[in-house]
Amino acid sequence: MSKKSLFISAVIVAAALAPFGFEPKGHSIRVLSTALLFAAAAQSWNIVGGLANQISLGHAAFFGIGAYTSTLLYLKLGITPWAGMLAGAFLAVIAAIILCIPTMKLKGHYFALATLAFAEVLRVVANSWETVTGGSVGLSLPYVNPSFIDFQFASTYWYYWIILVTLCVISFVFHYISVSSLGYKLRAIRENEDAAEVSGVNSFAVKMIAATTSAAFMAACGTIFAQFNYFFDPESVFNLPGISIRVAMIAIIGGIGTVAGPILGAIFLIPLEEYATAAFSSVAGLAQLVFGCILILAVLIQPRGFMAFCSRKKKKPQNSDVGAEVGQ
Repeated sequence: MSKKSLFISAVIVAAALAPFGFEPKGHSIRVLSTALLFAAAAQSWNIVGGLANQISLGHAAFFGIGAYTSTLLYLKLGITPWAGMLAGAFLAVIAAIILCIPTMKLKGHYFALATLAFAEVLRVVANSWETVTGGSVGLSLPYVNPSFIDFQFASTYWYYWIILVTLCVISFVFHYISVSSLGYKLRAIRENEDAAEVSGVNSFAVKMIAATTSAAFMAACGTIFAQFNYFFDPESVFNLPGISIRVAMIAIIGGIGTVAGPILGAIFLIPLEEYATAAFSSVAGLAQLVFGCILILAVLIQPRGFMAFCSRKKKKPQNSDVGAEVGQ
């Protein structure tokens, strides 16, 4: 086994054992679980935003689809949230296809605005369709006897481990895509889409695969969010700053386009946000100001994210004599 494999195995084992240092229903374990959940969501976004450089600001749409689909199927038909998770992922894929057909040729801020508008439309629909979604009142999940089938547990440990497994699965898929031919095609499109197409890359098909995969995983994270919190409304699952911008920021701060970047970003940002809210809540807006200043400072110190510190290598001249001659 390579050193890299041993390190990854050690990290997974440490993460699996981490909850035992916290109270089963305490605040700290919930913050850690939330951090890993948003790491999984940011990793989902990273498939499109990191590999293909399609900066989406509408991933909250898929997050909300996952939350509402699984919850409504459970409340109306008694279908287990695990099956609802699959149904939500399927609907998210359909929504991604509908979104991508007219917008995939857009680039830069045009694509970002189109995805933002899509998520905003779904938020308005969810707020207005009160007979189904509950409108602005939201939906509450009744707490029944804890069971795996109902996706309800007496201890937060179980939610934590489910979220950890979800994060590992999404990270594995991201890594697999990044080292496969699909990943190379996405990076080629990211660098120069016209040149990639001349080389034989079907940019529309490649970006469509990435977008639908990303949407499916994002919907799964939405289902877990709903089950973990027992309540949500359109403002919490279709929220632009709370979901779309947050997952993008987590990936960017940690290191966009890398496996570990979203994980590092979430472990840094989510607890920091919780601490800032608790420490500066006495003055209105101060917590957000402090948190925003820290984010700006982090981006200024290292625009390429935390992973840039890990990958930085000292560059040595290959031929000092040639360098000396050039200097002369």
